[in-house]
Amino acid sequence: MSSESIWDQSAQQFQQIFGQGWAQAVQSFQKMELGATPGVAAAAPVQLSPAKLQALQQQYLEEAKALWAQSLQGKPEVKDKRFAGEGWASNPVAAFSAAAYLLNARTLMALADAVEADEKTRARIRFGVEQWMAAMAPSNFLAFNAEAQKKAIETNGESIAKGMQNLLHDLKQGHVSMTDESLFEVGRNVATTEGAVVFENELFQLLEYKPLTAKVYERPFLLVPPCINKFYILDLQPDNSLIRYAVSEGHRTFVVSWRNPDDSLAKKTWDNYVEDGAIAAIDVVQAITGADQINALGFCVGGTILSNALTVLAARGQEPVASATFLTTLIDFTDTGILDVFIDEGFVKYREMEMGSGGLMKGQDLASTFSFLRPNDLVWNYVVGNYLKGETPPPFDLLYWNSDSTNLPGPFDAWYLRNFYLENNLVKPGKLTVCGEKMDLGQLTLPTYIYGSREDHIVPATAAYASTQVLPGKKRFVMGASGHIAGVINPPAKGKRSHWIRADGKFPGTLDQWLQGATEHPGSWWTDWSAWLKGHAGKQVAAPKGYGKGTKFKAIEPAPGRYVQQKA
Repeated sequence: MSSESIWDQSAQQFQQIFGQGWAQAVQSFQKMELGATPGVAAAAPVQLSPAKLQALQQQYLEEAKALWAQSLQGKPEVKDKRFAGEGWASNPVAAFSAAAYLLNARTLMALADAVEADEKTRARIRFGVEQWMAAMAPSNFLAFNAEAQKKAIETNGESIAKGMQNLLHDLKQGHVSMTDESLFEVGRNVATTEGAVVFENELFQLLEYKPLTAKVYERPFLLVPPCINKFYILDLQPDNSLIRYAVSEGHRTFVVSWRNPDDSLAKKTWDNYVEDGAIAAIDVVQAITGADQINALGFCVGGTILSNALTVLAARGQEPVASATFLTTLIDFTDTGILDVFIDEGFVKYREMEMGSGGLMKGQDLASTFSFLRPNDLVWNYVVGNYLKGETPPPFDLLYWNSDSTNLPGPFDAWYLRNFYLENNLVKPGKLTVCGEKMDLGQLTLPTYIYGSREDHIVPATAAYASTQVLPGKKRFVMGASGHIAGVINPPAKGKRSHWIRADGKFPGTLDQWLQGATEHPGSWWTDWSAWLKGHAGKQVAAPKGYGKGTKFKAIEPAPGRYVQQKA
């Protein structure tokens, strides 16, 4: 048979495989509707520009033709870490299935981008297509995963048996294992900085840390972490602990350890977390240290809580905080990144009906939501490794912390979604009432240090920078490399990543404009922040020899305390 007749025959097969599939795929795509989320109204079928559709079809057919030709010559080229193993490389059929999948994925994402709709609708469609394509990867199925099949043969089926054991274990614990959780214990090999619990109420324990220097700055330092995660992301190991770093820099350091809510806290509100959480912590630190003013730091949602607490106190004529640091914090919620795909009036109303008067937002639901923001890295990667290959994921403290989820009170969650994510009321003077006070960020005249991470998908760097436009006091903005966690937890000794600073102190309207005058500096931003914080910490005094103060604020138990040990 001649090469031309082989190609003619192959071309007919190609048309059957790809040509008919294109028409069916487009038809199915155009029938897509939004509204799979409870409480979100369904939208009309999506519309596609005929010109863009024709161009995409032509591109798809050309790429599919090239792929088919590659498969006839040996194996197609596949560049994706999901299909990088020797099992894929040595199996032409598997390599072809992976390449065809990647072609279809690219085309579907291009179709999503070509939808004629507003940006939010396109973002939702892109998100839905991304989730579907991530789930449908041939690497996720034993019948198609050449690498998993190869391992099963090499181990005489032991990998499959181990995978089933891993699956049963994860079903029992209620989440996919990202690390070997049996190797970690809070207080033993994570959250080990020495300290004590010196105060507690029903919402939080206050931890005071043992000084590592003979002298400390007269203004104590309070960290307010997010209540949707446990505080020890700031104290994973001694060499990457922001808490230990602050102590070693001479700051008398206190940290809020939020309680993991159970049914007894199911009616707690945003006001409770501001008044009985952040404001109460500020009061106790002042009472213990005798300081007229303290310095405070808020991380993520902890920063939003801190900003509200400071605004409430300002409305009451009080200024107990000399300076505030906001790490990857949303204050202006105009740009909420990928999480915006979930938020609209219908969704928020549903949350309000479901748990606005009481109930718990389960920690595992929160954890799953954040994991599916990066489905290939934080979901399917572990499905393949744990279950198809029967592997035990390696020990990793950050992923252990990531799996140690926390609940949220329903009223807190519903109010937060409406007033911040949906309506962005915090930046509207007088619009919002918190703890009985009208909120006006214009009253926050204290100096602030604002940090954003360049690749953050939870709090985009643009959103972190937006705080510079609404906080009127003297400001310093720094952008670090990497994402929401890795950008923040970046100790100087590691010598990793970069950060950007603008020396002229100007804050134009957008982050892009700010970056035009910024300079990149190698390494961690921690040293810049430490130098800034010392400028607001006052003179140095002798370090305290014990924890707390008197009988009212005596040491209750060693850090990290009971609250952080509670499981969701």
